[in-house]
Amino acid sequence: MTAHNIGTLREKSLHAAVKEWYAEPGDRVEEKVEGFVIDIVRPDLLIEIQTRAFLPLKRKLNRLTETHRVRLVHPIAGEKWIVRVEADGHTRIGRRKSPKRGRPEQVFEHLVSIPEIVTKENFTLEVLLIREEEIRCYDGRGSWRHREWRHWDRRLLEVVERRTLSSPSEFLQFLPPHLERPFTNRELSVASGCRLSLTGKMTYCLKKIGVLEQVGKRRNAQLFDY
Repeated sequence: MTAHNIGTLREKSLHAAVKEWYAEPGDRVEEKVEGFVIDIVRPDLLIEIQTRAFLPLKRKLNRLTETHRVRLVHPIAGEKWIVRVEADGHTRIGRRKSPKRGRPEQVFEHLVSIPEIVTKENFTLEVLLIREEEIRCYDGRGSWRHREWRHWDRRLLEVVERRTLSSPSEFLQFLPPHLERPFTNRELSVASGCRLSLTGKMTYCLKKIGVLEQVGKRRNAQLFDY
């Protein structure tokens, strides 16, 4: 068994499926560059696929963007189906559509841990809006809230939309065009339909990358403009 096979076996289904969907003829996968294993290597581009938190990639991205063009690809479930399976991980119990719908702005949930990476000249972020299945296994090893059900896996059904951001100014596209300026986090929440906790992370990131600034206060709320 080769090192490439071992790396693939350790992957979750969503990561492996996005990598397969993204790869082009001639790409090299799971290859080492400067001591780091890269998901997809092209002659002029390194592609990393991250389905979860960005923070573990901080050192890797900072190092590689010094000498290589790097693209971070992050999938977000715009539509999700919940599939419940027995403890064996295979026997299906049921399948239902989740009422929750993801949106591209959710990338800030993870970008908030390393916003400065956006300012690197060699860095690009690509957000994929996808349809997915979330597999929950009935094995009694779940969270304290739902002890009997454990989040087992995520499976790609379809890539619906892709959004590529190559410079800090392009992140302003996440702000609604009808948003009155200056604005507070709460006003951004109302205008965008995003949770207040998420808009706080959005404005934090946009300030860190230099495209948004605090211009005052409205009562106790910070005011932002660009």
